[in-house]
Amino acid sequence: MRFLLYNIRYGTGADPSFHLPLPFSGYLRRTTRNFSQIAEFIESTHADVVGLLEVDSGSFRSRRRSQAEEIAQALGHAHVYQSKYARRSLVGNLPLLRKQGNAFLTGSEIKAQKFHYFNFGVKRLVLELELSDLVILLVHLSIKFRHRHYQLWELHALIKEATKPVLVAGDFNVFRGTREVELFLAATGLKNANTAGLASYPSWNPRRELDFVLHSPEIQIINFQAPRVTFSDHLPLICDLEIPPRPN
Repeated sequence: MRFLLYNIRYGTGADPSFHLPLPFSGYLRRTTRNFSQIAEFIESTHADVVGLLEVDSGSFRSRRRSQAEEIAQALGHAHVYQSKYARRSLVGNLPLLRKQGNAFLTGSEIKAQKFHYFNFGVKRLVLELELSDLVILLVHLSIKFRHRHYQLWELHALIKEATKPVLVAGDFNVFRGTREVELFLAATGLKNANTAGLASYPSWNPRRELDFVLHSPEIQIINFQAPRVTFSDHLPLICDLEIPPRPN
């Protein structure tokens, strides 16, 4: 099985003009050209499951079209999307922001999908996808150190509820270094698929390991890579893995 994780920054790109004429003004620009390059790249990976972070579900940036749905249609895959903000939050109801979320794309049979929400932070969504032999949890953790650790504590509880092997993937925003996740790994028993410590941020000069694919120990990692493509401020992660057959 091939899993692709990609924070696509809503398709807004990663060129130096992103912060001109004002900081973060790039979030207000049309995304048509850059998003087409992202979609073509995703298609070229032939991933069985794609986890997308920072997806636009239909704002003016994306011509009122869902980016997750567009890519899924091109691949012939199903998609699961949800806003990354809590349902009743003020942020989640603001123009533009209410169109921002995370998504799964897959050609595999979906057994179940669930939307969990952390109790802390602005970005609270945990997107759960259950396949025949695997559960995948997709997250985008808080940029605040204290909130991240509350979120990891809640994520630990979700992992313990799983009855199948687990992947936990996402942008962990561990700006203080990978030591932030060491206790989480010890508590859950999960392993980091990125054994070489490949950095994923920023894409034009990767120095930080912010994006993670963590897995149950029974899952075997065959290949792991972070292709040097700069369509977003994050590099994508590609993980090839084998899942042991479930006992009858």
